[in-house]
Amino acid sequence: MAIKARNTRNLQFNMASMSDLVFLLLIFFMLTSTLIAPSAIKLLLPSSDSRTMAPQTVTVYIDADRQMFLEEQPVDLDELRSGLLSSLAGHTEGSVVLRSDQSVPVQYVVNVIDVVERINSAQNVKHKVILATQPHAR
Repeated sequence: MAIKARNTRNLQFNMASMSDLVFLLLIFFMLTSTLIAPSAIKLLLPSSDSRTMAPQTVTVYIDADRQMFLEEQPVDLDELRSGLLSSLAGHTEGSVVLRSDQSVPVQYVVNVIDVVERINSAQNVKHKVILATQPHAR
């Protein structure tokens, strides 16, 4: 006579909960990685106590050698204008974040502001220029 056990053990592993966990981690890392804006161009930003935050549309860099970069691509003033026009197309109130080294003369910063203002007046839009700074060292 064969005796059967009432409680049989199921030796299968359910992967549904593990795949849910992997997808949640993937979504988390994808969202947090887009919030970080790495700056590959090394700059020593001026310091400030101001903490104004605004969503950036495009970033312009001016390094210590007075070279301009539009989203890490080297440009001159004419290329900056055309690059900003294409980057800000479709936006009526975009933000241009200007990351300028603290040793750069003010005239270079004013040149970028003038380019954005010419775009504003020609296209009747309201793009802003925001000067990026770093907090004071304590």
